[in-house]
Formats: sequence, structure tokens, C-alpha cells
Amino acid sequence: MYDIKALYEAESVPHAVQLLVEHPEAQIIAGGSDVLVQIRDGKRAGRELVSIYMLDELRGVSLEEDGALRIGSLTSFSHITRDPLIQQHIKVLGEAVDMVGGPQIRNIGTIGGNTCNGVTSADSASTLFAWDAIVEITGPEGVRRIPIQTFYIKAGQVNLRPGELQTAIIIPKSSYEGYKGHYIKYAMRNAMDIATIGCSVNVKLSADKQTMEDVRIAYGVAGPIPMRAVHAEEKAKGQPVTEAAIKAAAQAVLEDIHPRDSWRASKDFREHIAVVLAERGLREAIRLSGGEIHA
Repeated sequence: MYDIKALYEAESVPHAVQLLVEHPEAQIIAGGSDVLVQIRDGKRAGRELVSIYMLDELRGVSLEEDGALRIGSLTSFSHITRDPLIQQHIKVLGEAVDMVGGPQIRNIGTIGGNTCNGVTSADSASTLFAWDAIVEITGPEGVRRIPIQTFYIKAGQVNLRPGELQTAIIIPKSSYEGYKGHYIKYAMRNAMDIATIGCSVNVKLSADKQTMEDVRIAYGVAGPIPMRAVHAEEKAKGQPVTEAAIKAAAQAVLEDIHPRDSWRASKDFREHIAVVLAERGLREAIRLSGGEIHA
């Protein structure tokens, strides 16, 4: 059923790097919810696999000394949703990954696997873009940290060099402190479906709750990779919390997104939904921040 040439079990991160160097054509396997399906379908048949599933050092959520949230790449979606630090600081990420597949997939699927796939429809991706996440990568030359915006190169390809693996996702304190966010997944079904389009919105209000001090809007399936709606963000920043400002910012996302026609939805429909989701996301993020929208 599964055409696998060889399976190597990593005993530590350095050992995983060593195995990847020794077997340059090998594919990393974590939870296996994507890789095993691809092997069964023949897309990765006959590959060598390096399993990192037993590396507990890559699991869990913690606070670094500077207050940044560190999410180990092997942390499952279910763990992220329930984690107290996620619930306290970036609850929206837990809500986003809780929309991935069904319970079985969320129990085995990992945040690292979800992002390393490089697909624009990953439910975690747009939210991580909205939080200005940093991706930690470990390889033969040591550890490097890069913005998630540069981690995604093109559809299905991420910035991993030979011998490297993703070891963590970092959310800087400056990216989450004072912000509230909301993620909306639009799909044809309520469960077990890939997003037709996904929108994640973060808002930081002024102390008096009257002004949108900062806004971040990110999308999945609005282009070949996840993306930020930078024109819409600039349109909203510094504006009063009003219906007009929200609608103007939502409309501005059309300057940033690049959806395509597919069997799931047309380009025009995706553009329409993108505007609607931005408006809804802004409204809910403002509400979560304690703001009241004025006419």
C-alpha cells in the first residue's frame, strides 16, 4: 500500500540533520497525515523517509526570555488549541488550527507539517502571517530564523535548504501584545474541507478604544502563497473605529490579493468573499479588543 524505500528514525535534532545530509533525497515525515497520503497516491512513492515523530524536544508551547511565544514544530493542532499560553495570548491561532480536517487529523497533524507543505490553503498559514511569525530552521550550518513571509517561496515550496528542518515557529511579543484577532474560513462544507478562502485579521486599538492603532490582514487561497493585504492595512491604521473606515479597509484588499479561477470557486467570487471576510474579521477583532464601532 505504501511504497517506501527506507525509513530512518531520528533520535535528536542533530541526528535528524545528519540523516538528511546522508540521504539528500529523503523526505521528512512527522505526523504523516500529508506525506503518507501523497505516497499512497504515488506522488512520493519510493522515497526514503526521515521520521522526526519521536523528537519530543520539538513539541509544546513555551515563552522565551524576551516574551516571545515558541511553538515546537511537532506540536499537534489539538495541543495548540488547548494550550494555556495560546489561549491567553493568541487564541485565534488555536481557533484556526481547530478547523483543520477532523479530530483524528488534528491529533496527529503538526504545525510544522502544515506550514512546510507550502500550500496556500493551510489553515494555520494566514494566521501566522497576520502575527508576523518567525520560522526557526535548523541545519548543517546551525540555526537560522526568518520571517514567515520569506519562508514561503511559491506554491508547494518553502525556504528549506539541503539538510534543514523546521524546528519551531516564534511569535514575537511585540506581535501579539495588545492585539486581538479573528480567523474566518470560508469553505463549501463546515467540516473536513479545504478553504475556498481564509482570512485572518488582527487589531490593536488605542487606549481609549476609539482608533485602530494597528491592523494586520492576511489571506490564504488569495494567491499562490499566503499573503498580507498591505494596502488594506495601511488604509485602516490610524483610522477611527467607524463603519466607513472598516468598509474602506476591506475594499482595499482587492489591491493586494491575486485569487484564481478553480473548480472550487471563480476569481470573482473569491474577490467578493475576500472583501466580506475582511470586513467581518475587522468587526470581530474590534469587538474582542473591547471596541465599539460607530456609524
